[in-house]
Amino acid sequence: MNAIPDRTAPGRPLRLLLAPERRKPSRLDGAWWPRSNDLLRELPSLASELDARWGRVTRITVHPAQWPVIPRRVPVAGHVVHAGWYAAEQDKHTVMLCSYGRRMYLMVVPPQTDAAEAGVFMAEASDPRNTGTASELLARGPVRRGETRRQRTGALLASAVCFDSARGAGRPAVSARGRAAYWPPAR
Repeated sequence: MNAIPDRTAPGRPLRLLLAPERRKPSRLDGAWWPRSNDLLRELPSLASELDARWGRVTRITVHPAQWPVIPRRVPVAGHVVHAGWYAAEQDKHTVMLCSYGRRMYLMVVPPQTDAAEAGVFMAEASDPRNTGTASELLARGPVRRGETRRQRTGALLASAVCFDSARGAGRPAVSARGRAAYWPPAR
C-alpha cells in the first residue's frame, strides 16, 4: 500500500489505495481507511488528494450507518463538496465520489480495524479481479497469505450457522454443494 501524505494533518499519511487505472470495471475503485467516523475531519484530505489525481470532487454520498453526522457541505481546499446519503441504495461500507460526470466507488474500511486486516481489505478492494461489494469483503474477512478465496469461502460455509424453522436454531447451514450430494431429496 502506498502511503499518500495527508494534506490536512502533517505527519499522518492518508490511508488510500486505488485500483490500477487501466483495468476492467469492477464494483470498487479502491479503498479508504479513515481514522474516525467524523466526515468533516476525514473528507478534506481524501478530496484534496483525489482533486490532484482524479479531478475535482464535487459531490459525495455515504451511508448514514457509518457516519453519525453528515453535513450538507464540506469545505475542501478552496471549494465545497456537497454531501448526501442513501440508506437503502448504497452499500454501508462504500463512499461514492463524483467529479463532473465521473464516479468513483471506494470501500470504507472501518476506523477501528487493525492495521494488518485493513491492509488486506484494501488490497482486496483494489484488486481488479474483485467482484464483491465492500460489505461482502468485510463479512468474509481478510484472505490470509497462502489462503485462496475459495478456501476461505469454503471454511465460512462450513462454519455458517443459521435459523431454519424445519431444523431448528443453531444448526449448520446446508450449502448448495451439500444439497447437491443428496439429490433427489429423501422423502
